[in-house]
Amino acid sequence: MKRYATLAGRPAAVRRPPLGSPLLILLLACSFALAGYAGVRLLAGDWFGVTLWFVGAALLHDLVLVPLYAGADRVLAQGLRAVGRREWTLYVRVPAAFSCLLLLLWFPLISGQMADRYRSATGLPGDGFLSRWLLITAVLFGGSAVLLALRLRRATKERPPVDQ
Repeated sequence: MKRYATLAGRPAAVRRPPLGSPLLILLLACSFALAGYAGVRLLAGDWFGVTLWFVGAALLHDLVLVPLYAGADRVLAQGLRAVGRREWTLYVRVPAAFSCLLLLLWFPLISGQMADRYRSATGLPGDGFLSRWLLITAVLFGGSAVLLALRLRRATKERPPVDQ
């Protein structure tokens, strides 16, 4: 088994560059330049509408969505703790988070509200997004279930036999 030099419990291969290093400053400058360019391009057309959309999205997220998914996560964790399976929480939390994120991003097309507009803008059919989202959600939860089953199988193999 190879041993790696560690720094504060972290392998040397994944150490962060020191704070204030030229590489870090260059990366930050490039990211700020890219964000500034995107902001200028985005606000060039309808700056008031874009600003209103950002403020509305931030308020909707912070005042409505955060309490909703925090409450759902709390119910999930308490339910799994009640049945003695608290360690299974991540196997539900991760695919649910990705599925909800996809639903949030593609909701107008998944709900079918923008199918005609999508068809006129792209020339492609606007239907089928709901079935694709459901398929992706099933694959995410199925993959998570397979990973959980592999973890449980490995844990039972590593357990010492019970003497009778």
